[in-house]
Amino acid sequence: MSQPAPSASAPVPDAKHRLVEVPGGRIHLVEQGSGPLVLLVHGFPESWYSWRKQLPALAAAGFHAVAIDVRGYGRSSKPHEVDAYRMLAHVADNVGVVGALGAEMAVVVGHDWGSPIAANSALLRPDIFTAVGLLSVPYAPRGGVRPTDAFARIGGSEEFYVSYFQEPGRAEAEIEPNVRAWLAGFYAGLSADTMPPAGEDPLFFVPEGAKLSDRFVGDTLPSWLTEADLDFYAAEFERTGLTGPLNRYRNVDRDWEDLAVWGGSPITQPSLFIGGDLDPSTTWMADAIKAYPTTLPRLVSSHILEGCGHWVQQERSDEVNRLLVDWLQSLPAHASS
Repeated sequence: MSQPAPSASAPVPDAKHRLVEVPGGRIHLVEQGSGPLVLLVHGFPESWYSWRKQLPALAAAGFHAVAIDVRGYGRSSKPHEVDAYRMLAHVADNVGVVGALGAEMAVVVGHDWGSPIAANSALLRPDIFTAVGLLSVPYAPRGGVRPTDAFARIGGSEEFYVSYFQEPGRAEAEIEPNVRAWLAGFYAGLSADTMPPAGEDPLFFVPEGAKLSDRFVGDTLPSWLTEADLDFYAAEFERTGLTGPLNRYRNVDRDWEDLAVWGGSPITQPSLFIGGDLDPSTTWMADAIKAYPTTLPRLVSSHILEGCGHWVQQERSDEVNRLLVDWLQSLPAHASS
């Protein structure tokens, strides 16, 4: 079952909004084009709208491009329970979307948190997700250390941002009084043209008694983000709040337990990685990228974009579109139909 969704959003010409039913509730999606299905999964704190530049490009290249609002975001379902945001639930949502669209297979592409959601969709359901594209966050198989224990060791006397996000209500109390300003600072702090200079205090660490936003620098928007874009993002989170998106971080230990049987497993479908050389995710996880011959044995291509920050498909949309289309068109027929 599906139904049209009202579009109170900044428009993408020729794109269609829909609500589809999945076992966990409903997913709002925006689609454009026809052909092999490409499912686009955003990260934190974002939206389907993060793929606004990819939808028409993929459609023009002969693909059915579908950008979802991940559960907890936008017009998708927002369960109250923290554990409703575990990785297995996100994988089930992706499977449900493919079925609701009448497809049997899809290529899945994710950015930021969407990257591990895409990776685990491919890992757990290779029968459905026949290729996987990962943006900004490299694939790293489940390891032997409980995530919250690992994060607690990072940063010394300061608190790593993932640890900061663990307590329900804590980060919400920082963000929700002025969502627009917080988003602007967070986006700018990880964008190549507005991030803090090398050597300054890192954005992702919180001194005792401080807030994450205390490390934000200036009030200049990055070049990829217009005032209208920021208005769209802010309006989405002002309507929905931040608890659902933050609950993704609050399930890292549950994910570690749920995915134990897949510990150390490679992803064997054709894959793609695109990252920015100024993105902390790329530098922190350099060892994961070096391990790709083992962890992504069918990696088609890997690209580190010079002078690019974290928001790769928005910062460098033309380049990312070209890389995505070239990769998609290189896939075997069975991996993109």
